[in-house]
Amino acid sequence: MEDRKLTVRAVERALDILMCFTKGSDLGLTEISARIGIHKSTVHRLLATLEDKGFVIRDTSTEKYRLGMKVWELSAHLSQNDDPAILLLPQMEQLRDRLGETVSLYLRDGIDRLRIGAVQSNQAIRRVAVVGARLPLYVGASSKVLVAYADEAVLNAVLEDREWPPTIDRQAYVSQLEEIRKIGYATSYEEREPGAAAVSAPIFDRTGKIAAALSLSGPVSRLSPQTLIEFSPVLIEAAREMGMMIHSS
Repeated sequence: MEDRKLTVRAVERALDILMCFTKGSDLGLTEISARIGIHKSTVHRLLATLEDKGFVIRDTSTEKYRLGMKVWELSAHLSQNDDPAILLLPQMEQLRDRLGETVSLYLRDGIDRLRIGAVQSNQAIRRVAVVGARLPLYVGASSKVLVAYADEAVLNAVLEDREWPPTIDRQAYVSQLEEIRKIGYATSYEEREPGAAAVSAPIFDRTGKIAAALSLSGPVSRLSPQTLIEFSPVLIEAAREMGMMIHSS
C-alpha cells in the first residue's frame, strides 16, 4: 500500500509540473520547484523522466524546459466530440467573418477561465487571443458569463479568491451577474487590459448547464459600448446554434 501511495504521489507531482506550463513556457528548474513547492532534486528527477518520455524538452543552452511534442501528439487525437474548439471552429470562423473581430471560446477551470479556442481577426489592428491562456474569473466579459450561470459555490469561491483586486467592488460584481442573467450576455470595456473591449454569451449543454462562453473581442477604437450592445444578438444566436451542435454530438 505504501509503494502505491508513493507511485500515485509521483504521478501527481509530475502532473503538477506539466500544469506549470499553462501559465508560461521556458521554465527553469528553480522556477518550477518554487511553483509546486517541491525540492529541486525531486523536480529534477521527475523532469528527467518527462523529458525521456517526450513530454518536456530541455534547452541545453538555457537549462530551461518547455512542453514537448508528446503533448501535441496526444492533443491531436482528441475527437471532435471531445473538443468543442474543434467541433465549433467553423461557426467561430463564420462569426469572425461576419463581425470582423477576434472570436474566442472559454471553459471554466476552478476559479479560472481557460481559452480553448480562438479565431483571430483579419484586420491589421486586432486583439490577438492566445489559445491556452488562463485568466481570472473576477474580470472580463467571458469570466462574468461563466460565473453568472454557474452554481452558487462557484460564485462564493470567486468572491473569496485571495487574488481578488481591491479595486473591484464585490457587490457591484454580483449585481453585474444578476443583470447578465436578465439580458443573456456580458460586456467588458478595458476591464482586463487597456484598449480592449469584449462581449460574451453563454453556450449551454444538453442539461441546460453552461458549457462554455463565446466571446468577441477587439480594440476599443472599433468596439464602443454601443457597438458591443449591437453585436450581442448576433453573438447570442451564434452561441445558441453552437449549443445545439453540442447537444447533437
